[in-house]
Amino acid sequence: MAMTSEKNGQLWGARARDWAEVQEGQFAAAFHAVLARAAVGPGTRHLDAGCGAGMAAALSASLGARVTGIDAAEGMLQIARERTPNGDFRHGDLEDLPFADDAFDLVTGFNSFQFAGDAAKALSEARRVTKPDGKIVIMTWGDPAGMEAVTLVTATRPLMPPPPPGAPGPFALSDESALRSFAAAGGLVPVDVFDVETPWAYPDERTALRGLLSAGVAVAAIAHAGEEAVAKATREALAPFRRPDGSFRIGARARCLVATP
Repeated sequence: MAMTSEKNGQLWGARARDWAEVQEGQFAAAFHAVLARAAVGPGTRHLDAGCGAGMAAALSASLGARVTGIDAAEGMLQIARERTPNGDFRHGDLEDLPFADDAFDLVTGFNSFQFAGDAAKALSEARRVTKPDGKIVIMTWGDPAGMEAVTLVTATRPLMPPPPPGAPGPFALSDESALRSFAAAGGLVPVDVFDVETPWAYPDERTALRGLLSAGVAVAAIAHAGEEAVAKATREALAPFRRPDGSFRIGARARCLVATP
């Protein structure tokens, strides 16, 4: 588990500023929707598990929540601390949360729990630190059928190192029954599943490449095949979405599951 955390931290921290300034905001609609669904407000104790550069935590804090975050990438955490100086952001493993039982009203995992070395253990830990009347939210990709962003998500797959046998793909939890089973395997009680449209928008190709190449999977592809090859594959995937003014808009959606401990 520690090795998984260390590897994830290196991959997702390598281009943390690019992620924070370009790509993280492409999911802002989902962050807003989850915080609204959870009725976050003054005094809410919110843990963002796998908080990345802290955009969701900053939005939560702006609503009055007392925010805490944990992530494997120290580069991401540095930005999260800059964004929310009064937050509590820690480096660590999702499978071993350094918090007391029943400490939080809300625990969120925005595209994070599925990256844990032991996802069931990570969800069990989330359950442990959530109050009995609290909520846990898991966000993943929405149904890939007809989703324009699938082209970009899969563009660098041929340039990645071979995955371990049986490794799940990026859309493994997009099916609602699979997502509910994933939550239940961690001891959670699934309550509701909802989708949020999260279209990606970039003013130009340079900005799009900054954002798309900042994701951990892209960093892994770059390490394996070189930046030139990864950038070329990404440019080709972007081309159909170029607008007359040189900007890009790509349809995407997130799927969110709300559960109780």
